Amino acid sequence: MNILITGGAGFIGSHTADALLKKGHSVKVLDILKKPVHLKGFPEYLDRTKIEFIYGDVTDKTVMKYALKGVDVVYHLAAYQDYLPDYSSFSYVNVYSTSLIYEIIDEEKLPVKKVIVASSQAVMGEGKYHNAIGETVFPKLRTSEQLSIGKWDHADPKTGEPLIMDLSDENVINPMNPYGMSKYQQEMLAINLGNRIGIPSVAMRFSIVQGSRQSFYNAYSGACRIFSLSYFLKKQPTAYEDGHAIRDYVNIHDVVDALILVMESDLANGQVYNVGGGKAYTVLEFAKVVAEVFGMEFAPKVPHEYRYGDTRHIFSDIEKLRNLGWAPKRTVYDSVKEYKEYLEQQTDIEDILDYSEKHMKNLGVIRRAKA
Repeated sequence: MNILITGGAGFIGSHTADALLKKGHSVKVLDILKKPVHLKGFPEYLDRTKIEFIYGDVTDKTVMKYALKGVDVVYHLAAYQDYLPDYSSFSYVNVYSTSLIYEIIDEEKLPVKKVIVASSQAVMGEGKYHNAIGETVFPKLRTSEQLSIGKWDHADPKTGEPLIMDLSDENVINPMNPYGMSKYQQEMLAINLGNRIGIPSVAMRFSIVQGSRQSFYNAYSGACRIFSLSYFLKKQPTAYEDGHAIRDYVNIHDVVDALILVMESDLANGQVYNVGGGKAYTVLEFAKVVAEVFGMEFAPKVPHEYRYGDTRHIFSDIEKLRNLGWAPKRTVYDSVKEYKEYLEQQTDIEDILDYSEKHMKNLGVIRRAKA
């Protein structure tokens, strides 16, 4: 089949391209190579002799018309993500581009067989909890006032008692930041417009994806990059809040397996799926894994700093995707080992940690709680 991957020069897109090529498909990659994610331009890991590369913007209708010609399947992975408060960019890039794909398919009567859209765990916001008497609670964004005094955990608004985290399935929809809001809009557009014009569509709600090719300069990318760079440079990493925030991490190759499965399975049509690692870790537990892989013994510093807008705990329920025949096969150790190997192949990376931290502090994202 002929397959288009928007954002195909990026982390998830390039690994997806590799897997599709191995399966004998023809692959087009559309990417604008935006800085700072692609600081050095076209990435050397993407083989231009095996793909058709289109340099262009997913919001450009002329470019998208060209890219969609002759395509059987679309993986829409291109996205805008950052801590910047330019809220309109999230909607313009993520939402408008998704609408545009379906608009062109409908207008041009293109014989596209399926569209698969990248969504995010951020759609679920602070996730699902319950209180002491078993009532379900969906917490709101933690306020700056709460975080500034080091009060990290969610409390029952009725009693003030601590809430207990539950698994969050695909029915949990409570986005708290502009990125998560735009991703939920993408889900709705994909499923509903897909139904409207008869194009089977799937939305994949990724947890924290980890592995090689994650951009070193993307301040939004997660703990694997931050902790790995710190230990690689023999610097003590920082754990925000108290280090006990809970996340689930999923390996890039497990993500690619899921993306190919939903392409090949008609049972996936019209569905939204969580794609997670199946095991929860606190930030400090994950840091310990990274330290072991890098052979370091010092633990992160916990200076009571926090990133305003971060989720306290989130853990994706992946039972729905398991029922389709997928399961995570790789561990966080596998992800960190692969990232370490990738990191050791790089040059000119000494300034990366300082760059991303200064970037977030300048934006007022990183703040310090009162002792």
